[in-house]
Formats: sequence, structure tokens, C-alpha cells
Amino acid sequence: MRLGDRLLVTIGPFLASIIIRLLYRLNRIDFIGEQHPKAIWQRGEHLILAFWHDQLLLMVKGYRGPGSKILISASKDGELIARVMQYFGQQAVRGSSSRGGRAAFKEMVALANEEVDLVITPDGPKGPRHELKDGVVQLARMGNRPVVPMAFACSKGHRFASWDKFLLPYPFGRGVFSFGVPVCFNKDEGVELFREKLIAAIAENQQQALAHLEGYGVSAV
Repeated sequence: MRLGDRLLVTIGPFLASIIIRLLYRLNRIDFIGEQHPKAIWQRGEHLILAFWHDQLLLMVKGYRGPGSKILISASKDGELIARVMQYFGQQAVRGSSSRGGRAAFKEMVALANEEVDLVITPDGPKGPRHELKDGVVQLARMGNRPVVPMAFACSKGHRFASWDKFLLPYPFGRGVFSFGVPVCFNKDEGVELFREKLIAAIAENQQQALAHLEGYGVSAV
């Protein structure tokens, strides 16, 4: 690893964790729909959280569950994200559909037997943007866990010119973490119907987040 990369991996995650905490504190942020994951946790069960890749930055502050493991790409960028998550007490399972994905997916399925939530960005790590890939579907089917859609929206921020239009929230705006109705795989209904229900649930939850901001008279970035 080159010196510049070594410094980035060593110092970058710490600085990123500070930025995340500051952005969270400097925005007026609401939580809606949190009764859905809480009901699962109160039963002593665990879930799969699914949100789009562009909303990743502040999501660790929106999670208030018993503990999670996150599927993160095996790339250099993924290494940075995994190290950032360590500052928030969250663990990573490294791999994706393009880099070490099969081994990571097998580990995620094995983790379904443990007392930990699983987190996945179903359009990551390279898109297409907001297009549900097969990983979350198969994880729910094989792990026998409900999928809870999660979304973040804010009134001030910047969209990068990346494949996912990654969102960087600005300070002093309004934000909302939204949780949707859990979607459970039913083997009698099959994979395709489950996929359609999950796509609809994620879209509905995203709309719920946008509508919440509009209730304050502001639009989402």
C-alpha cells in the first residue's frame, strides 16, 4: 500500500466519523416508522435493513438496534467504510456482487443464525442506481428474516456526480430517517412476488420520508 493510501486508511475513517457525528448533530432530524423494527427487536428477533447506496453516509446514526453487521464492498473504498463503521461499534462483512460476493453472502446467510441484524444496500456497490439486486432477496429467503426498508432524506445537501448520486447532507437543515413495513419471504408466493413486494415497500418508505419533509414546507435534496 502506498504511503498516501496508508494515511488515508489510517486517518480518513476517524475524520469521517467526526464529520458524520457533526452533521447529525447540526441537523434537525426526525425518526418515523421506527415502531416497525422495534416490534421485531421486542420479540427478541432480528432483521435485514435495506436502504439505497446514495443514502449511506448518515445511516449509522439512524440505526438504534441491538447491533448489526453490514455487507460492504471488498474494494479500497469499502475498506474505508468498514473502518468508519468501527468507530460506531458496527461490524462489517466484506464482499459484494463484483468482489468476493459469494463468500460474503455465504457468511451473511450463516450470520442469520446469530443475534445480530444484517444491513445491505440492495443497489450497491456499483448500481444501477435504485435497482434491486438479487442479494437481498436471496438473503431474506435463505435467512428467513423480515426485510425492513430504511430511508434518509434531507432538505440541504449536495449530490455528487457518481453512479448513485451520493448524498452529502449540509448542516442546519431538516432530515428524516424513515422505516417501512417489514416484508417477509413466503415460499408459497415465490421469489418474484417477494421481489415485487420489496420494491414496492422500499419505494413507499422513500415517499414517506419525502412527504415528511414536505410537511415542514421543504423539499428533499
